[in-house]
Amino acid sequence: MYQRCAAVLCVLAVLGLEVAALGECELARLLQDKLRYEMRLQYMKHYFPIDYTLRVQHEEVLRMANVTRLRDKKVSEASLRYLWFHACSQAVLHILEVLPEKHPSHGYMQELSQLLDALGMEYSGYRQSDVDAVVADLVKQLHSSDSRLKAVRPKALLDNCIKILRMLFGAHCRWDST
Repeated sequence: MYQRCAAVLCVLAVLGLEVAALGECELARLLQDKLRYEMRLQYMKHYFPIDYTLRVQHEEVLRMANVTRLRDKKVSEASLRYLWFHACSQAVLHILEVLPEKHPSHGYMQELSQLLDALGMEYSGYRQSDVDAVVADLVKQLHSSDSRLKAVRPKALLDNCIKILRMLFGAHCRWDST
């Protein structure tokens, strides 16, 4: 199944069509495929110096426990996916900011960024009233620069992205629990 989605993405890229033509679940599945453990290990650990960390906003480190707490507060799943999208996009942008163009991980991160941009098109129609207030506040904090900074390894940022992706999109998109 992943190979078919990847093949569709390649055909779309060759034809110069927007990846945004794919739906939310298809894009999430492509992201899941791109965020496989082997790829995260190679591009985010092996190609970086030992103990390399990025300084990111505290809100960008979205963990499963954070999502569980928000679920306990009855935050909608759509709002949680919207929050995940913003947190993961910010993490990818921060990693891209520190990578020179010739770095072996740059192309990989560009591909992740393009998939997230396409997913962003899915969420572009969201209005403030469509998102739970607590999520709207968190997204606002994510995009502000006056937040606490935290040192995090690049691989850990993407590890969190894939864990939350599976948690939020697995049932929504009717995936097998892989």
